[in-house]
Amino acid sequence: MDWRALHIHRGDVRSAEFYSSCLEYGHDLWLRGLAARAILCLDRALFADLRGDEAVLAAWPLPYAAIVWMLQNTPSEVFMGNPRVHFQHLADRMNEPRREQRRWRAWACWALTCAALPQLAGDPLHVVDEPSLALIEEKLRINGHPGEPAQWRAVLRAISPQTAAGEGMP
Repeated sequence: MDWRALHIHRGDVRSAEFYSSCLEYGHDLWLRGLAARAILCLDRALFADLRGDEAVLAAWPLPYAAIVWMLQNTPSEVFMGNPRVHFQHLADRMNEPRREQRRWRAWACWALTCAALPQLAGDPLHVVDEPSLALIEEKLRINGHPGEPAQWRAVLRAISPQTAAGEGMP
């Protein structure tokens, strides 16, 4: 696979087919040792324009757990960048379409990254109010799919019960 896997969707609404292509291409990139690019593909999947009842989501839920798995399983010699900074910048600089949904999903990934890789520093030059877990959950409830906040919390709880309880966040 290559960039054309997503390029074919350039004029489309970012639908279920786009979501599925992002997951497939992200998996392909992962298998080729391109962790940073694979994570970016999962970002794009999270930002697909889905209602929440699409059949693909039953088989392949929003990739919160997949992102954490990649974060925790990227070999030290493979470039991953700093996903904490990536998600921080992404959340704070989000634009339309569906700005709020996409913004809070990026913050949700930021929180997962902080829990999974607490040694990663944020960007000290990018001054931003980092949201609480409770605020992220509330915004996912308002802007996300039915059941999305519970799915995100379950992934967070699997990483760190203390963090899921609101302790130990940066």
